[in-house]
Amino acid sequence: MRRWAYGLLVVLAAYGCGSGAPHGDKQGTVEQPASEPGTAEPSDKAAPRKIAVIPKGTTHEFWKSVHAGANKAGKELGVEIIWKGPVREDDRDEQIKVVENFVASGVSAIVLAPLDDTALAPAATEASREGIPVVIIDSDIKWDGRVSFVATDNYKGGELAAKRLGELLGGKGKVIVLRYQEGSASTAQREAGFLDALKKDFPGIELVSSNQYGGATTETAYKTSENLLVKHAQLDGVFCPNESTTFGMLRALQDEKRAGQVKFVGFDASAKLVEALEGDQIHGLVLQNPFRMGELGVRAAVDKLDGRAPEPRIDTGATVVTKETMGAPEIKALLSPDLSAWLQ
Repeated sequence: MRRWAYGLLVVLAAYGCGSGAPHGDKQGTVEQPASEPGTAEPSDKAAPRKIAVIPKGTTHEFWKSVHAGANKAGKELGVEIIWKGPVREDDRDEQIKVVENFVASGVSAIVLAPLDDTALAPAATEASREGIPVVIIDSDIKWDGRVSFVATDNYKGGELAAKRLGELLGGKGKVIVLRYQEGSASTAQREAGFLDALKKDFPGIELVSSNQYGGATTETAYKTSENLLVKHAQLDGVFCPNESTTFGMLRALQDEKRAGQVKFVGFDASAKLVEALEGDQIHGLVLQNPFRMGELGVRAAVDKLDGRAPEPRIDTGATVVTKETMGAPEIKALLSPDLSAWLQ
């Protein structure tokens, strides 16, 4: 009798504490707790895609506009823009390292402005092997794996500069070209366009120097410009193919009290260059559209990610601005763009 009663008690205890109890703590199994509202992302909401935008450098005003355009496209397309590049535009090793780091981190796509048309090809190739599409902006690269090339027609830009300078000089005089740096495809194309057009259309102009390089900074460009101006005391015109060489030459001309006397055509814009244009110390600036370059570069990358085929070559345009035309609204937007909305 005691054994029967004891067995009954065990059964009743098991019933009261077991997994079948309607109001128990369910000690017999482990269940996942229900998610609290707002504590977990819905399973169908993917993390935003990350687009790495890598400029040649981060100091020149030109790249600030590229950055702003990339941010605009990123916001409108719902992708995250990661902006990183070398400080100096001659630091090839650092730019290669930036690309390699982004490949290792697994970004969705890369928008690259290679500062060397050969040295960056292996890193771009590695990105493509890892399934990361690469869009090239600003300056071309010796690599056929790019998704698209988004840039100014730099050769045409050089031709426009030659036309402006040749007309200013009336087809006569002595001219120098201060080059940028070896390996930079964009400026090499501008220099080639200028030299070809000058020779073809203005045979009466004498080219007295075209083999000097200003280098990656305004300081190196300034020193080279100083040397050129000392060597060529009789000088009628100058062409410089980018922002840093243009500003370096401007400073040297100002220091030599020759600014305004020597006809001067440069490339790109900054506050100091615009001021010099207005003050008749620069007589023409070939303007690109860096904001549009950054924007269209990101859009091409997203097109590729979404299964669309972007145009293999996208021309972002170039125009010559003078003191007489700088007041036009469309020119003012290129000379002094308001980037505040996109560079927070």
